[in-house]
Amino acid sequence: MMAYVLGLDVGTSATKTIIVNESGEVVAKATKEYDFIVPKLGWAESDPEMWWQAAVETIKKVLEKAKIKPEEIAAIGLSGQMHTLVPLDKEGKVIRNAIMWNDQRVAKQCDDVHAKVGGEEKLIDFVANTALPGYSIGKILWIKENEPENYEKMEKFIIAKDYIRYKMTGELVTDVSDASGTCLFDVEKNRWSESLINLLEIKSNIFPEVVESPQISGFLTKEAANILGLKEGTPVVGGAGDVLAQAVGTGVTEEGIAMLIIGTAGIASVALSRFGRNPGGSLQLFRGGVPGEWNIFGCTLAAGGSFKWLRDAIGHEEKVIANLTGDDAYNILVNEAVQEEVGSKGLLFTPYLVGERCPYTDPNARGAFVGLNIMHDKRSFVRAVLEGIVFSLKDALRLIQTLGVPIKQIRVSGGGAINPKWRQIQADILGAEVVTVSYSGEGGSYGAAILAGVGAGFWPSVKDATKKLLKIETRTEPIKENNEKYEKIYDIYREIYQALKNINEKISMLN
Repeated sequence: MMAYVLGLDVGTSATKTIIVNESGEVVAKATKEYDFIVPKLGWAESDPEMWWQAAVETIKKVLEKAKIKPEEIAAIGLSGQMHTLVPLDKEGKVIRNAIMWNDQRVAKQCDDVHAKVGGEEKLIDFVANTALPGYSIGKILWIKENEPENYEKMEKFIIAKDYIRYKMTGELVTDVSDASGTCLFDVEKNRWSESLINLLEIKSNIFPEVVESPQISGFLTKEAANILGLKEGTPVVGGAGDVLAQAVGTGVTEEGIAMLIIGTAGIASVALSRFGRNPGGSLQLFRGGVPGEWNIFGCTLAAGGSFKWLRDAIGHEEKVIANLTGDDAYNILVNEAVQEEVGSKGLLFTPYLVGERCPYTDPNARGAFVGLNIMHDKRSFVRAVLEGIVFSLKDALRLIQTLGVPIKQIRVSGGGAINPKWRQIQADILGAEVVTVSYSGEGGSYGAAILAGVGAGFWPSVKDATKKLLKIETRTEPIKENNEKYEKIYDIYREIYQALKNINEKISMLN
């Protein structure tokens, strides 16, 4: 009998489920989209039951598509949006809507954490990271301060994917990567930071058990198996937060290989076999999908988001052409951009359209076109935006390299991986080989499936699985002449943020 694993990713706006066989091939996939709730400007919430219904629907669909028997599913792996807080009462019921990773209400609580511990560097001593508004730590403290009745009721909290685990197995468990993303987990020692929890006067009983990503965390209950159409007792592994699962799914499990995701946000990530101090707290240093090791990554807030803004602002003609031809408007814009010379005739763009996280943690940062002159046209603007996005990711990679991590190869996924001409711009700016690998388009769900396969015994380890399953599909080498020119332009790009910092702070006060 053939055996399969199931990988499920609870995303911000959709849940995706795939079935993968023992050879690593995706045999079926399904996606269910949904919306999140915006009670106030800057807030973002979600009803966890909606994720469960999406999980039920997509699991049933992939089983139907694959035409396999329930007992042929050997294990289930989970991934999902990180940091999103799901508070539960003593009966395991959701107390209030989940507060999502992109919720911005907790800036005060993050500032309070830094003040209470003695500054950002002191917090890094506790948990290897600083308190960002996306992390779970601020959400817990916000509930404590603003909804004391809900805080009193809270018996446990879990993260988004862990709610699906709870519905499947009845176990209140998270994995090491999502625990890291709470900013309450000692990332070096691999345990909850009791000293920080006590200092912040957070109830110690609310923290879930933590397991490694490929470790079995529970088994399908009879009730869940009947709802899902699966076999009772099917094991569910720890899984990983979406960024860490995608690192597994693109094979970024060995030092020297970096992952670049150009989605709405941009993420640059590498694996670490040894613990190193997070430089200035601008990066995120988490436990990863490989037991005993780490991933460090930088997140820029508007990578693909800047390209979408450009498409919507000046890409009306490209949208029309795309509708008529079946092409993609982004693809058309990239093909226009490469008709402009390297460096866009001196036009530079900073992609700080929604503030920035890395390398500058600055909500007041603003996007800017610098160097505009009468020679510039639409192609110049498009190429400048593409170049600016990659410059911002180069910033993150340079920070990572301060830890002494060599980067020999960059594996790209997301929208930035699709067009070979944009991959060439990336290789030229980054000065490294840019490759795409099989199944990288599946996102966190494929990484979750790999983790499930390791838990089920398909593959002896996460590293063995990624080496065996992931094949390089395209290679793009940097063009030496272009790289040399980009290095000079990048030096100028690096000066723009500081030059405009005071101006942007004054502009932010006008809003």
